Amino acid sequence: MASMNLLLSSWIRRGVGCAALAWLASGLLWAADAAALGFDPVRLQRLDAVIQDHVDRKQLAGGIMFIARDGQTAHLRTYGMQDIEAARPMAPDAIFRIASMSKAVTSLAVMMLYEEGRFMLRDPISKYLPAFKDQVVAVKPSVENPAVTGEAYATEPVKRPIQIRDLLTHSAGLTYGDGPAVARYKAAKLHGWYFADKDETIGDAINRLATLPLHGHPGESWQYGYATDVLGYLVEVVSGMALDRFFEERIFRPLRMVDTCFFLPPEKSARLANVYGWESGQLKLQETAEKSDYVYGPRKCFSGGAGLLCTVNDYARLLQMFLNDGELDGVRLLSRKAVEHMRGNHLGDKYRRDASGFGLGFWVNDDPEFQSELGTLGAYGWGSAYYPQYIVDPKERMVAFFMTQLRPTGGLDLNQRFKVLVYQALVK
Repeated sequence: MASMNLLLSSWIRRGVGCAALAWLASGLLWAADAAALGFDPVRLQRLDAVIQDHVDRKQLAGGIMFIARDGQTAHLRTYGMQDIEAARPMAPDAIFRIASMSKAVTSLAVMMLYEEGRFMLRDPISKYLPAFKDQVVAVKPSVENPAVTGEAYATEPVKRPIQIRDLLTHSAGLTYGDGPAVARYKAAKLHGWYFADKDETIGDAINRLATLPLHGHPGESWQYGYATDVLGYLVEVVSGMALDRFFEERIFRPLRMVDTCFFLPPEKSARLANVYGWESGQLKLQETAEKSDYVYGPRKCFSGGAGLLCTVNDYARLLQMFLNDGELDGVRLLSRKAVEHMRGNHLGDKYRRDASGFGLGFWVNDDPEFQSELGTLGAYGWGSAYYPQYIVDPKERMVAFFMTQLRPTGGLDLNQRFKVLVYQALVK
């Protein structure tokens, strides 16, 4: 508790408002002394020093580091600025665009409906979204399979339909539009992960997506893309609720995630952290709340793959629920068996990137020697286009994540390096 008191004192000196401090006191996991939770406070200073060095060198505007163990907050620090131009320090209740860290929420929603008996994971997605029937795959032209006149690619029928499990593991053949049929994706206005500016529903977008060729055969390879957005629309169709309403009523309200949403109420816009980018050796302002689609956009297209806004407090509660095998503060969203299933490696050696395997919504570490970095067998996590990353480590009973807003990143690797710095501070 002493470390948290010091943190509160530092925030008071920096002018963090009473409302934010009240939010901190009421919302976060119980704060405890880092040493009592097995962390060396001196080694944690290495983590703080590296992040602060990025701020001091103007490679990063600011951010927040959060670590919890055994359901208690071991380390919580703010760094730098939320808004450099307005000289506004990073506040503990800052709101962040979390992009692909939204995928954990959508995967959770799918598994909740699965546990209610609404579908099987091996069911073809076309059973619920008929537009996905009779799909084809775009391939490079060959003598046996020449290109269609006017197209730069040929097509062939899928070997089998997309199954729901393919969408959860990103093995459905869906990219973010890149591949042989990229021109068709661009013409359909489906290229890239960003949906906040679309003046249409997610159903409209996904039904249009279903008319385009896949870029791989379902189940054959890991390809990152629109799969989780398709799952978001599946949630709408199966539940009979708009995705924002399902998330609010079935996930956010029960978990007390009070600031997580697709589009920000104007009264909260001052808490939205600016986006900065590291370009040509300089930190440049990219987006403010005053020019954000998340505040002033059409507010119609709910992207389960990359559309949510969130705070440190809210994401900590989500990850703690996963670490607790589906339960938090007496609220159970998933069974222990469902969470175990999600954090298993469902792709074998088809995924070899952030870790050695992929589960139902995130990478999983089933071979720590694959990366040759500090880590734990059975840990899992994912990241965001805006640079944040998270880890859930069941063996160490720990969650850790770094929140910031950096895009483009200019090749900076702090979002990976912080993981090593977290593990090196764990001594008991």
